[in-house]
Amino acid sequence: MASTDGLQATERELRTSSSAMAPRRPVRPTATGICFDPLLSFESWSAIGARIAGHANASAWWLGDWIAFGRMKYGRRYTEAISTTGLDYQTLRNYACVARRFEPSRRRADLSFQHHAELAALPDALQDSWLAQAAAGHWSKAELRRRVRASIEPLAACDPTRTVRLAVAASRERQWRQAAERSERDFGAWAAQALDDAASAALAEGPAGGTSLTARIGRD
Repeated sequence: MASTDGLQATERELRTSSSAMAPRRPVRPTATGICFDPLLSFESWSAIGARIAGHANASAWWLGDWIAFGRMKYGRRYTEAISTTGLDYQTLRNYACVARRFEPSRRRADLSFQHHAELAALPDALQDSWLAQAAAGHWSKAELRRRVRASIEPLAACDPTRTVRLAVAASRERQWRQAAERSERDFGAWAAQALDDAASAALAEGPAGGTSLTARIGRD
């Protein structure tokens, strides 16, 4: 009996020792979250955050290129794949718009996807110039937006303005206003930017056999 008790005690000691020697996992990511070791150092925590941010930034480019390739390769069939991702369709279209405006050779790894998105409506030469300045000055997305707008305002003063009226369902207006609020932007400015982005994307794609912009948006 004593020898049995001793064997069991030895087994418990081995299990405890083995568990103690097992390497600690600083993070345990899952599909719905991430858990951190309570003993994680500040330096490691900071480095992990930088890696996560890098993956998030890269994923925006990946999704944009994925959408653009699917549209080119599979035509309307690509919408079937989009529905299986469970991701918001308009968000994916925005990613694709920016990806089309910046071929890989012109994308800067030292700036975020959102930096590039701020410049999507501008000509290529201006995009490159602003990106270079933003990288050199370590500008945030907000700072880049402010400087671009400040440079455009004098020109806009010489450009006559016109009022454009749209008749839309109340539900669509609510959705648009909610999107503008989430972007923390004035509704008018947000709507104008959305139309500018759509126009830039349509023009970047080239002629579409005489199909109007409205028809193409509806078709997509």
